[in-house]
Amino acid sequence: ADGRDPVPWRLALDHARGARAGHTYFEELWEAAVRRAPHHHGCHVAALRYLAASWHGSHRECFDFADLAAQDAPAGSLTQALPLRAAFGYLTDGCGPEVPRERIEAAADRAVALSALLPTGHTWPAGLRNLLTYVLVRLERWPDALEQLRLTGPYATSFPWDLDAEDPLGRFLEVRQAVRAAVAAGASGAAAGPFVPVPGRPRGGQGGRVGCGDH
Repeated sequence: ADGRDPVPWRLALDHARGARAGHTYFEELWEAAVRRAPHHHGCHVAALRYLAASWHGSHRECFDFADLAAQDAPAGSLTQALPLRAAFGYLTDGCGPEVPRERIEAAADRAVALSALLPTGHTWPAGLRNLLTYVLVRLERWPDALEQLRLTGPYATSFPWDLDAEDPLGRFLEVRQAVRAAVAAGASGAAAGPFVPVPGRPRGGQGGRVGCGDH
């Protein structure tokens, strides 16, 4: 096996999360992973999962880790959108200390900027754009959500729509129609409330406990 290949270390990080390994062991794995590929997106996502509030860390720790990784990532790297996963984890958790809305908005803004650099209507940025659309809808940023839907084109992904629906594609289409209607009507956040995919923050309801980027 290629000793420079970071994928085995990503798998090891996932295993550490599942085994609830201690921070010392996690840090050893993380150091080995970043030596091989400092900006590997999969390894960063696996590390963020480990730090998720439902496992070992806190939402603030998730945001701190994600923000630092995004700042260090090369231009156009999907790792620049890591704070978006931290925001998703917070919005769908419903537990733990509050995170300032400004920090969630900043995570969404960073992901919007990255999305603008990526090809329109292609499969490989679709995962980012589906997740970004979900977060923008939760933040009631309807025009921004509509723009991400335009950039996504027909490429709906199961995640994150499978979080609250047995039919992820049907849920994606439902949300897309609702966002279009909200923008066309010039709906305020209060008027567009029923379009929010799942109950939970920032409206203050209690959603299911899902850790930071726990997919």
